[in-house]
Amino acid sequence: MFDLTGKRAVVTGASSGIGQAIAVALATAGADVASIYLDNPAGAEMTRRAIEAAGRAALIVQGDTGAAGDMEAFGARVRADWGGLDIWVNNAARMLVRDFAAMTVTEWHETLQTNLTGYFHGCREAVQSIPAGRPGRIINISSATDVQPISGMTAYISAKGGVIALTKSLALELGPRRITVNAVAPGATETPLNREVYTEAVRRVYAEKIAVGRIARPEDIAGAVIYLASAEASYVTGHELLVDGGLVLNGNTGFAETGAS
Repeated sequence: MFDLTGKRAVVTGASSGIGQAIAVALATAGADVASIYLDNPAGAEMTRRAIEAAGRAALIVQGDTGAAGDMEAFGARVRADWGGLDIWVNNAARMLVRDFAAMTVTEWHETLQTNLTGYFHGCREAVQSIPAGRPGRIINISSATDVQPISGMTAYISAKGGVIALTKSLALELGPRRITVNAVAPGATETPLNREVYTEAVRRVYAEKIAVGRIARPEDIAGAVIYLASAEASYVTGHELLVDGGLVLNGNTGFAETGAS
């Protein structure tokens, strides 16, 4: 089960964190993996080496997922080199924690450019790259914050909510083409993207709220992507899979125990 031997996959933003873990997991499952990354060339090189160490081909290029021209060039390169794709994972993201009243128009647009418009570009390239008549997979990395919002993250959460709408709409539209479209929603996860915002106080809160008692590792998220990319998930589409360790389940407020009757 979950064998991806011979499949061709894209993971955007695979130079670190969740994207890197997904890329390596796909390669370990048997897929060749391509990626476009914005910065961190050293991390991108680590990803390339890990993919090749798994015995698979790697195609890693630098570019901006929020820029239409960069994504069009990347998609064309993948199609030219590999003849098409089977799996596309939209993962590249940027973090913004800012009080709404203090947020600038530029910050709003830049956050949506990467976290929503970049996914639009990715989905468009995926549709062009998956050969007609062959089953395909589009997997969008969303966030548990679209289910359980956090104050100060209006732009980020708005973008992730848009990703879910995009996922569901495309699942309906692309179903007849045998392309499934799903989302994976990570909860709190140890990544470079979150390093600055995960203070010790934040970590203590998560330790209390997450049912399994710990913040996720990127590899915890990658397993869900492998499932949705596999033939075993061929009848799953338009779904957001929460991978949050039970974070959003926790409504505990410390109620006092009721007296015995």
